[in-house]
Amino acid sequence: MSKRSKFPDGWNEERVKRVLEHYGTQTEDQAVAEDEAAAEHGDQTFMEVPNDLVPQVRDLIAKRRKVS
Repeated sequence: MSKRSKFPDGWNEERVKRVLEHYGTQTEDQAVAEDEAAAEHGDQTFMEVPNDLVPQVRDLIAKRRKVS
């Protein structure tokens, strides 16, 4: 029996492949430009989070998205 990956809602194998291709072929300059463009939107905040808190932060974000 083969093990199938479970994707989050809205994701599938094709989308994962596209994301991997995008970031796998991106130059450092392109990555910096993408980060700078995202930071200019003003509707999100970028911050460092200790690794051991990442699961809790993800849970909070997921709960907020379900409520919205």
